[in-house]
Amino acid sequence: MRKLRTLQDLLVEELKDLHSAESQLIRALPKMALAASSPELRAAFERHLDETKQHLQRIDQIFERFESKPGRKRCKAMEGLLAEGKDAIAENAEPAVHDAALIAAAQRVEHYEIAGYGCAKAFALLLEDEETASLLDDTLQEESATDRLLTEIAMSGINQTAAVGG
Repeated sequence: MRKLRTLQDLLVEELKDLHSAESQLIRALPKMALAASSPELRAAFERHLDETKQHLQRIDQIFERFESKPGRKRCKAMEGLLAEGKDAIAENAEPAVHDAALIAAAQRVEHYEIAGYGCAKAFALLLEDEETASLLDDTLQEESATDRLLTEIAMSGINQTAAVGG
């Protein structure tokens, strides 16, 4: 592991982590979509898969600007969050309870990504790299919108149905 000497070094490490996180999520979202019984939840996962591919492209664009590559860094946090999501997929539960578990797992992922993109954007702003900050902000806004959408889906009936055992 190399020593971080500057905020730019830290930004690059954050971007490597986010690259790995997004790559892992691209492999997990189709499984989550298949596991969802709610058509609205399934569609949200499928839409977010398309967005996640764009998020990865934005990170690649930043690496190109930095004349760098993401390397082989593995995001251990995303690995753990997705392992919990895999457990949620495997749960033997009533459909609404199962969907509520999927939403909870997905929101944990979104919150992790929101934190990562927020930090990376702050670093870019401090480094006066407006283009990088703007690209990161685009993704940050999409991650936040997905989190809000998942809350809306949960509160539009799934959680209520799950609460009464169905």
